[in-house]
Amino acid sequence: MILTVTPNPSLDRTYELPGLSRGAVLRAAADRVDPGGKGVNVSRAVAAAGHRTVAVAPLGGPEGALLAQLLGEHGIEAAGVPIAGSTRVNVTLVEPDGTLTKVNAAGPEITAAEAERLLDTVRARSAGADWIACCGSLPRGLPPQWYAELVAGSHRAGVRIALDTSGAALVAALRERPDVIKPNTQELAEAVGRPLATVGDALKAAQELCGLGARSVLASLGAVGQLLVEESGACFAGARVDAVRSDVGAGDASLAGFLSAGGTGRAALSAAVAHGAAAVQLPGSAMPTPADLDPASVITTGTIPVDLPLTEQAP
Repeated sequence: MILTVTPNPSLDRTYELPGLSRGAVLRAAADRVDPGGKGVNVSRAVAAAGHRTVAVAPLGGPEGALLAQLLGEHGIEAAGVPIAGSTRVNVTLVEPDGTLTKVNAAGPEITAAEAERLLDTVRARSAGADWIACCGSLPRGLPPQWYAELVAGSHRAGVRIALDTSGAALVAALRERPDVIKPNTQELAEAVGRPLATVGDALKAAQELCGLGARSVLASLGAVGQLLVEESGACFAGARVDAVRSDVGAGDASLAGFLSAGGTGRAALSAAVAHGAAAVQLPGSAMPTPADLDPASVITTGTIPVDLPLTEQAP
């Protein structure tokens, strides 16, 4: 069972447009609404793969009620923590060439009492979990140290924890030694304070984060592929993708595939890449099912292509 924690969940509304014209009245060719937030997306991908998952999240207002309903429809057990504010709504506009325009709301402010109830819910629901995946930005009211406290508490309970966040929250949590962190290229560069131009640069940055406390790093490098750095060494994999329809939630699908496959080693990395490649070929923030996966599309290399620019497609 994989327990997910999403401190700032959302309803994700996606509109597919024939074109995006500033100041015009636009009519959508298709639209959908999905339960959103990075941890929620991980739960959706885990459930789509047929595994049990529980989603812990603060939920408020009619938007929170709808999110809980949608989670249930996806076969996900929602462990909602009631809050006074309303759950945010994010909007994604998709053009025919795959260009995305995203509008993400800030979300409600979490009170100190609500934050403590959120931690209490994680503690209560973590019994029997194989992994806890803590994902996304922290909402207003939660300090950067909040994730660090959650990581420490999870380790005291003997549960492995994956962390997908950025900035000060990521740096603060490293001292508690999360079992895996999952930055993208931008987040990896931000964490080490310098730009990254090649896969070799990303490898060095991931190794630095391991030195600061991360037990392993699963780095999403966009179209280039994914890099896994563990104590036992590093490995790299990419995938062939025919056409990108939407990359919303692709990193979350990757993390779900990685954890569902054990959360360590080459096989888990290949599962992560397969899930991410499948996700970008689906509409909106739809998560892949086993039928969407194409393991044969995953490309592994015997050596890490350290000179490969991060803006190019993996070979």
